[in-house]
Amino acid sequence: MDADAEAPRRLASSTWPSLGERPLLLVPVGSTEQHGPHLPQSTDAVVAEAVAVGLAARLGRHAIVAPVLPVGASGEHAGFPGTVSIGTEVLAAVLVEVGRSAGLWAGTIVFVNGHGGNLDALRAAVDLLREEGRDARWVPCASPGGDAHAGRTETSLLLHLRPEAVRLDLAAAGEIRPIAELLPAVRAGGVRAVSANGVLGDPAGASAAEGRAVLAAMVDGAERRLRSPEAAR
Repeated sequence: MDADAEAPRRLASSTWPSLGERPLLLVPVGSTEQHGPHLPQSTDAVVAEAVAVGLAARLGRHAIVAPVLPVGASGEHAGFPGTVSIGTEVLAAVLVEVGRSAGLWAGTIVFVNGHGGNLDALRAAVDLLREEGRDARWVPCASPGGDAHAGRTETSLLLHLRPEAVRLDLAAAGEIRPIAELLPAVRAGGVRAVSANGVLGDPAGASAAEGRAVLAAMVDGAERRLRSPEAAR
């Protein structure tokens, strides 16, 4: 976002008369889970909120950014202290209730997802909300070609967004095999079964400049999906 551009509107700091008629509400959905020894538990929430803010800047004054939902479905990280998960079923119920409530005044509700483990809940919630007649959609914070978890991609993003929260002195490579190869073991025993330090990738070479570029690509991808029928699936 251009530094001189008007900041996107935030629901938490808005008054009700200022919301306007049937705005588009962007709801960042993150997680509270381990991200290796060098990144904060809030990494996914930070990224989801940043993508929502970037998307709102593209969409204009009709768009409003809601407070981030900071806890998601993170059972695969349960082997590490600090992880808090509410599971797929409860997360789906929370998203449905958020959509039902916000749908009383918002014309469109868009969930901006920062954690892959939330996908089943998002799909179920959006399907139900749309069956009930609400305009609900979801978009990912996707980085094609990036590593899976707490590696170079997320480390670069946090160096750009929250550099004070990154402990580069503790950064170390974890399991670097492709995620597709690791999935059976992760599903059976969680991330701890394949990576002792919780990292799936290698943070070496991460930089704030790369993080800025990755974030811009994520916002581009989210905008493309939002403008396509895919966002309703």
